[in-house]
Amino acid sequence: MKVVYVDNNATTMVAPEVFEAMKPFLTERYGNPSSMHTFGGAVHRNVESARQSVADLLGASSLSEIIFTSCGTESDNAAIIGTLRSYPEKRHIVTTKVEHAAVLNLCQYLETAGYRVTYLNVNTEGMIDLNELKASIDHDTALISVMYANNETGVIFPIEEIAEIARQRGAVFHTDAVQAAGKIPFQLTKLPVDLLSISGHKIHAPKGVGALCVRKGTKFTPFLVGGHQEHGRRGGTENVASIVGLGVACELAKKNIGEENARVKKLRDKLEGAILKTVSNSKINGHREYRLPNTCNISFEFIEGEAILLKLDEKGIAASSGSACTSGSLTPSHVLRAMGIPFTFIQGSIRFSLSRYNTEKEIDYIIDELPSVIKGLREISPYGK
Repeated sequence: MKVVYVDNNATTMVAPEVFEAMKPFLTERYGNPSSMHTFGGAVHRNVESARQSVADLLGASSLSEIIFTSCGTESDNAAIIGTLRSYPEKRHIVTTKVEHAAVLNLCQYLETAGYRVTYLNVNTEGMIDLNELKASIDHDTALISVMYANNETGVIFPIEEIAEIARQRGAVFHTDAVQAAGKIPFQLTKLPVDLLSISGHKIHAPKGVGALCVRKGTKFTPFLVGGHQEHGRRGGTENVASIVGLGVACELAKKNIGEENARVKKLRDKLEGAILKTVSNSKINGHREYRLPNTCNISFEFIEGEAILLKLDEKGIAASSGSACTSGSLTPSHVLRAMGIPFTFIQGSIRFSLSRYNTEKEIDYIIDELPSVIKGLREISPYGK
C-alpha cells in the first residue's frame, strides 16, 4: 500500500541530493575534521562549507555565528542554559504557553532550580499579546524565548516586533525556528534576534543534526562542555556526514523556498477548502493568514483524533494529532488548550503537514477518503450527530 505522508512537521524524507552528498563521509572520507593530518583536514573544509550554507539560509552575518548541534532540542537547551549561565545575576525567563517541549519542559525544570518563568497566553488564533509581553519584562529578565512558528498549528509569531521589544528592554532574545527555517524566508541581518535554533530533519536533512545561530556580541556560555570543537562553544566530534547533509538541505531550501512554498500552500489550501466544504462541524485551528504554508491543523467535532488517525493509517495516510514529541500523552494538546479550543473540538484535532514531495494526486486521495472516515466515526460516537 502506498503511503501518503503528510506528517512533515514531525520529520521529513531525506532529499536524494542530501543523501548523495553524505555518502562519501560515511565511507571513504571518514577523517576527524579536528585532526592535523591532511586526511582529516580536508573533511574540515566540508564542514565549513556546510556552515556557509546554513549561514546563507538564515541570513547570518558571519560563519562564526553558526554552531552545529545534534538536534533542535539541543539548540534550544544550549541557547537558554547558555544565556542563563552568562547572566547568573538574572533569574527570570519569558516564554509562551505554546512552545515545543524542548523549551516548555526545560523552563518547567528551571523553575525547580529557582528560576521564575512567565508563560505568555495566546488568543483563539494562537497569537500572543505584545502588551502582555512588555508588561512581563522586568529588571530580572535574562531571556525571552518565543518560537518563530508553532509546530502544531503553524502560527507564525511577530518575531521582529518581539525581538525589538527584547532589545529595547535589555533582554536576550531566542527563537526556536525549527519549523520556520526553510519554510518562510527571513534574514538574521535584518532581524534583531540574538539566538536562533534549527533542526536538520525538518528540512530534508537527516535526524541527529541541528544548528544554533548566536549573533556576534551575544554572551554565550557552552552548554556541552568538552573539546575545542566549534571554537570551544560545543564540545564533541562533529557529525560530519549529517552536517554536510544539513548544508545541502539548506542550499536546496534557499534555492527553492519561494516556488516550493507557493506550490505547497496551494495544495494545503485545496485540502482545507475541500474538507471544510464536505465535512460538517470542522474548523481550522490557528491564524488563517500568519501561518506556515505547509501546515493544516483541523478539528472535527464529537470524535477522537486518535481514532481518525488510525482510520487514516488503514488507508495509508500518515498524519498526526500534533507534536511527535508529545505522542503517547493522553492529555489534549497544550497548544489547542491554550487557544481555548472548545472541548468538543479539541479531542478531534489532527494535523496535516506537507512538504515539497507531496503531490496533488495525494491531496485528492485524502480529500476522497477523509469524509467517509469522519462520517463513520461520528455514527459510532455517543456525541456524534
